[in-house]
Amino acid sequence: MLLIRRFEEKAGQMYGMGLIHGFCHLYIGQEAVVVGMQMAIRTGEDQVITGYRDHGHMLATGMDAKGVMAELTGRRHGYSHGKGGSMHMFSIEKQFFGGHGIVGAQVSLGTGLAFANRYRKNDNVTLTYFGDGAANQGQVYESFNMAELWKLPVIYIIENNRYAMGTSVSRSSAQTDFSKRGLSFNIPGEQVDGMDIRAVKEAGERAVAWCRAGNGPYILEMQTYRYRGHSMSDPAKYRSKDEVQKMRTEHDPIEQVRVRLLDKGWASEEDLKKIDADIREIVNQSADFAQNDPEPDASELWTDIVK
Repeated sequence: MLLIRRFEEKAGQMYGMGLIHGFCHLYIGQEAVVVGMQMAIRTGEDQVITGYRDHGHMLATGMDAKGVMAELTGRRHGYSHGKGGSMHMFSIEKQFFGGHGIVGAQVSLGTGLAFANRYRKNDNVTLTYFGDGAANQGQVYESFNMAELWKLPVIYIIENNRYAMGTSVSRSSAQTDFSKRGLSFNIPGEQVDGMDIRAVKEAGERAVAWCRAGNGPYILEMQTYRYRGHSMSDPAKYRSKDEVQKMRTEHDPIEQVRVRLLDKGWASEEDLKKIDADIREIVNQSADFAQNDPEPDASELWTDIVK
């Protein structure tokens, strides 16, 4: 979680410096969701797919911070060779099938990945992440129907950070309990405290066991919160500073773990400072690499279709 937090903070700084261009959606505040779920699956075997707020998901699956940051800066050794940027990165090795720029598109694709698992008769599970805004897209419900009809091993993880692009859930959704969105398809679901990594891991393990047993899809609504705007261009004036500060003070996923480690005597302040220093070094190295890596070769800008 700390790696994701520090990486995203650095990405925000680099965007402000003009080193990262285009869209950039940060995951700060939501770290417990993807890390907790990753603890419940088999990394490198079970698939992960998400939308465009995707840097945290990549890092959680074990993708290298240097490759992710190099892609953000459009460099040759980025995960999409500098051609995809923030929204489009993939790793077959880590079974990460991308962040996707089209709202809700990854839900259909994740359902297809689960169909492939069923077709191949393995017991792999697909984690399909999307947000509260994407939950209102039509292809989501077509996917729900197919997944339940064919008993596909897919977990739909709705990261409800309360505001979609900027409109609150209460103003945009007739049914604000997203765990119930699959009821008409007989898909079970549950609400989870997405700011508590323990709750996420426990719910993830239940959902994974359900899917591996051949029972079909499962929905997890992760009640979480993003501290920054929807993207780097969003000043987030649709919510108060007091609301954001209250979440940071009372529900921060990393601070909860820090306090627990200290209270239980599992780590000292010095131990945690050392971890933070090590993480910052990894992130700084990734930033240095991303700024010094060459841009893609100009010959890759086009394809000679005649040949």
